[in-house]
Amino acid sequence: MSTAALALTAQTQSAGFERGSRRAWIAVFGGLIGAFMAILDIQITNASMKEIQGSLGATLEEASWIATAYLVAEMIAIPLSGWLSNGLSARRYLLWNAAFFILASLLCSMAWNLESMIVFRALQGFFGGALIPLAFRLILECLPDDKRAVGMALFGVTATFAPSIGPTLGGWLTQEFSWHYLFYINVPPGLLVMAMLAHGLEKKPIIWEKLKNADYSGIITMAIGMGCLEVVLEEGNRKDWFGSDLIRNLSILAVVNIGLFIWIQLKKPQPLVNIRLLAQRDFALSTLAYFLLGMALFGAIYMIPLYLSQIHNYTPLEIGKVIMWMGFPQLLVLPLVPRMMKKFDSRYLAAFGFALFGFSYYMNSHMSADYAGDQMIFSQIVRALGQPFVLVPIGILATMHIKAEHNASASTVLNVMRNLGGACGIALVATLVDTLSRSHLARLKESLPRVSDSAYEYLSSTSAMLQGAGSDAYAAKAQAQLLLSQTLTQQAYIQAYNDVFLIMSGCLLIAVVAVLCIRKPQADSRGGGDFH
Repeated sequence: MSTAALALTAQTQSAGFERGSRRAWIAVFGGLIGAFMAILDIQITNASMKEIQGSLGATLEEASWIATAYLVAEMIAIPLSGWLSNGLSARRYLLWNAAFFILASLLCSMAWNLESMIVFRALQGFFGGALIPLAFRLILECLPDDKRAVGMALFGVTATFAPSIGPTLGGWLTQEFSWHYLFYINVPPGLLVMAMLAHGLEKKPIIWEKLKNADYSGIITMAIGMGCLEVVLEEGNRKDWFGSDLIRNLSILAVVNIGLFIWIQLKKPQPLVNIRLLAQRDFALSTLAYFLLGMALFGAIYMIPLYLSQIHNYTPLEIGKVIMWMGFPQLLVLPLVPRMMKKFDSRYLAAFGFALFGFSYYMNSHMSADYAGDQMIFSQIVRALGQPFVLVPIGILATMHIKAEHNASASTVLNVMRNLGGACGIALVATLVDTLSRSHLARLKESLPRVSDSAYEYLSSTSAMLQGAGSDAYAAKAQAQLLLSQTLTQQAYIQAYNDVFLIMSGCLLIAVVAVLCIRKPQADSRGGGDFH
C-alpha cells in the first residue's frame, strides 16, 4: 500500500487511535453529524423557497438555482474528496471543510440578492459535499470489521433520515422564526463536528507529492462534466429539455467531458477515482442498487410534496408532517438490522428492504381525489421500515471485496451514484408527471362526448348552485365550465401521479434482482466483512 493511501489508515497504528477505540468512535460520530448536516441542507430550503425568493426579489424559476447551485457544487466536491483527504490528511481536510461549511451557511443567511445567495449556496454545497463520502470512509477505516454494520446503520440515518425531516424542519423554522434560521442552525452542530474530529483523528503531515501529482485533466473534465449534468437534470424539465439551447449545450458538454473523464481514469496509473472497481461484479451491482435507491428516495421526497401541494393545497408545514413519517419509524428498525445481518444473508435483507420500498410506491399508485396526507402515512411508514434493510446491508455488500487502498474511490463512486440517482429520479418524476398529465387530460377531454349526459348534468347542477349563491346565469355557466375544466385537470394529474408511482415501484424491482445477483458474502462479512 502506498504512503498516500495510508494517510488516514495509519492512525490505526498509533496509541489511542486504534480501530474501534474511543477516539475512533468519536471521529465516526463527528463525520456522521457532518454528513447529516450536509444532506439536510439539500432539502431544508425547499419548503421555504417562496419566502426566500420574496426576500431576495427573485422569481420562482430564478429561485430554483438556489437548490441547483448547492447540488452542482456538491456533485463536484465528492469526487475530489478522496484525493484531497489523502494529500491533506483526513483530519485537516474534514476540519477545513466543516469550518468553511459553517462560514458559507452564515453567508447564506446574510445574502442580499439572488446572485449572492447562489454563490454562497454553491460554497455551502462544495464544502458540505466532502463531508458525505468522508463519513462513509471513516466507517471503513476507523471501525473494526465486526462493528462496520453498526457504522453503516448510523450512516443510513444520515442518508435517509436527514432528507425526510428536511422539509418539516425547514417549514417549522421559517414559520416560527424566519428563513435565515435555516442556515443559523448549522453553526452549533458544525462546531461540535470540528471538536469531535479534532479529538478523534490523529494529526498527519501534508503529503505534498500527492497534491502536486494530481490528475488535473481528470479534475477538470470531472468538474465540467458532472456540473453540467447536474444542471441538466435539475433544470431540464423547467426549461423544456432539449427545446432549450442552454440544456442542449450543457448536455453536449456533459457527455463529452464525462466520456473524457472515464477514458482518462482508465489510462492513468493513479487516477482521481478508480472506476476500474466497477469491473468487479459485486461492486457494480451494488452501485446500481445505490443509484436506484437514490432515485427512489429523492423521487419520493420530491413527488409527495408536489402531489400534496398541487392536488390538496397543503402548506409547507403540513407537507412536512407527512414526509416526516418516512424518517422517524426507521429509527426503531435501524438498531436491529446489524444483529439480523449476523443471522441472515445480507443479500436477502437488502432485497427485502427494496421490496418493501417498492411496495410502498405501489400503495400510492391507486390514489383518488380523496387520497391526501392522512391516507399517505401508512405507505410512508412502510417506506421508512424498508430503508434500513437497504442502507446497512448494501454498504457491506458493496465493499466486502474492496481493498483498503481503494476505500476512498469506493466511497466516492457509491456516494456519487446515489446523488446522481437522486437527481435522475427527480428529473424523471417531474418530466413524467408533466407528460402523462397532458396525455391523460387529452383522453379525458376526448371522452366528454361519450359521457355528455353526465357532463351536461354536472354543468347544470353546478350552474344552478352558483346562481343560487348570487351569480347571474351567464357568469354561473362560465364558472361551472371552469370548475369542470379544473376537475378534469385534477383527475389527469392524479392519474399521472399513479402512473409514476407504479413506474418507480417497477424500478425498485430491478434493485431487488440486482442485490440477489451479488455473490454470497463470506461468513465473516455479514458483520462487516474483510476489507483488507
